[in-house]
Amino acid sequence: MRVFEPCLCSVTFRSLSPQAVIDLAVANGIKAIEWGADIHVPSGDLENARDVAERTAKAGLTVSSYGSYIFAPDFTGQDLTAVLETAKTLGTGHIRIWPGQRKRPSTDYSPAERRRATEALAEIARHAEDYGMTIGLEYHPNSLTDTLPSTLQLAQDLAVPNLFFYWQPAPGLPLEKALAEISAIGSRICHLHVFAWLADTSRLPLADRADYWQSCVEALPESGWTKTAYAMLEFVRGDDVGQFAEDAVALREILDRL
Repeated sequence: MRVFEPCLCSVTFRSLSPQAVIDLAVANGIKAIEWGADIHVPSGDLENARDVAERTAKAGLTVSSYGSYIFAPDFTGQDLTAVLETAKTLGTGHIRIWPGQRKRPSTDYSPAERRRATEALAEIARHAEDYGMTIGLEYHPNSLTDTLPSTLQLAQDLAVPNLFFYWQPAPGLPLEKALAEISAIGSRICHLHVFAWLADTSRLPLADRADYWQSCVEALPESGWTKTAYAMLEFVRGDDVGQFAEDAVALREILDRL
């Protein structure tokens, strides 16, 4: 059975300052933060990244990963270098990448377009390896990981040692289908994005889905991932700090049972 540490995705609270995100994590027993590039740590702003890294370390927290907003294949060499240098400055060796173009379902790709996106992801992995870094592909609707068959094809086409997958359930995904996904790709899973959403994307307290998540975490097979694995809270109900505090308790209870 795999062990996970509790983590917070900074995108959960885009309206808060980095220091406020750090304080919230510390107050609720969170061990690490995945800093996002959209608001808190824009790629290329190394002075800001250095400041956030120092603040995170001073609080006794780890930077689990850098949540980039680079989309394969829509990036330049300069974009990729900026992401890698920012992650390095943050003090993390792991970068989250969106597989494919933004908000485009996997069924919408022609074979040539899919090949181009896959080659772009392989290029990212090669450059990350030069930095001694791993990358994790977002597991998300409207991407090249929006179905299990598409994800398995990516896993086959990108059989490189420093490329892994996050996992999260599609909103409203039945437990039996979640377990099937975990069984199929679990050996390549690095981290989890944890939330409780219904099929219509309305949000619930995590405690309402505690049994669901307990079953998912317990079902994860051993992985080739050798670094610390994190279960990352993301997008709580109402973007509310009080709800986050409740969800953090629920998450720690789930992880403590492992």
